[in-house]
Amino acid sequence: MMNYPPLNELVSKINCRYMLVSAVAKRARRLMAEPDKIKDRKPVSVAIEELWEDKLVVRSQENN
Repeated sequence: MMNYPPLNELVSKINCRYMLVSAVAKRARRLMAEPDKIKDRKPVSVAIEELWEDKLVVRSQENN
């Protein structure tokens, strides 16, 4: 069970839980296509870690 980083601190980086989940899932799918980057770790854990360490940048797209 992963206790770190706390969810409320991750949400403070993105400000929307839906966008947080969507970004982590999308990155995890990309990581699964590159098994050498994750080795024996879980792709979702790696994606969350990348977000926490500011290695993953999430941009929102607004319709004009």
